[in-house]
Amino acid sequence: MSGREHVIRGSVSLPEAELMWRFSRSSGPGGQHVNTSDSQVELRFDLARTDALPEVWKQRALERLASRLVDGVLTVRASEHRSQWRNREAAAVRLAALLAEATAPPPKPRRPTRVPRGINERRLREKKRRAETKQGRGRKDWQ
Repeated sequence: MSGREHVIRGSVSLPEAELMWRFSRSSGPGGQHVNTSDSQVELRFDLARTDALPEVWKQRALERLASRLVDGVLTVRASEHRSQWRNREAAAVRLAALLAEATAPPPKPRRPTRVPRGINERRLREKKRRAETKQGRGRKDWQ
């Protein structure tokens, strides 16, 4: 795990040196072993001070993840697995996915198009036919 880089998108990745790991006892299943092992993982990444991301991506991520940041630091927890190693993997994958989503370029604006005249006319014809059908149901002069 150490010395590895976690790819965000393309050639951009998070260097292991900028990731801060913390381990603590996890709640949940695990029997007696869980009381002695630090299997919960907290992964912290200083988004505000990193040089690993291009400046444009960094600004985009800071804006989109503003509610999750504490002093420019992004924190991800993982405790769903019983082994610390698997929780480390899960936390790293979650952090990379969060940053990939936050740094994605905004979608292209939608160009409005006009409804073709033929389709509009067909809709109006159907509407008129439906109205006439319903109008015919209300009359009692057929007796």
